[in-house]
Amino acid sequence: YAAGGAAGVSILTEPAHFGGSIDDLLDVGRRVALPILKKDFHVAPIQLVEARALGASAALLIARALAPDRLAEMMRIGHALGLELLVEVRDEAELERALAEGATMIGVNNRDLETLIIDLATSNRLIPRIPPHVVAIAESGVKTRGDVERYAAVGADAVLVGSSLSASPEPIAATRALAGVPRRQRAG
Repeated sequence: YAAGGAAGVSILTEPAHFGGSIDDLLDVGRRVALPILKKDFHVAPIQLVEARALGASAALLIARALAPDRLAEMMRIGHALGLELLVEVRDEAELERALAEGATMIGVNNRDLETLIIDLATSNRLIPRIPPHVVAIAESGVKTRGDVERYAAVGADAVLVGSSLSASPEPIAATRALAGVPRRQRAG
């Protein structure tokens, strides 16, 4: 992915539902100099301490999985540890919570984690509502350069791509095909 132009690498570390592992994160950390996002269901502060100790530069916080006071606490602790925090949202209320807590990087997940159904319109609806000083990332269902161009057109700063790259027999070429799309500035 690094050779293909990725700006960072997201590593699933949740083993039970998504088959990820901490060993994957450590292995990638030894091989690339890119920022690494520890992608897991972080619900306790010790998990953020672990993320930092393992060499992650960022951690995922899913707004839906955290009560409002816990989201605020996790954000304070993560920032104190020097982690970038990707706060994931799926609807307007979660977006408002993330913004109210001062999120600087928001991921709009097109996949409903309860049903696993992907609705590509979710990013189209929510990304234009994210202020321009906050990094906006479209997540899930990104497969083609056209998908990346569509999200860039509504103001996404980046996309988080999973299965379409991990399943590719040519990961460098697949990453290159998605990288380098210019975005449109969101209104302020």
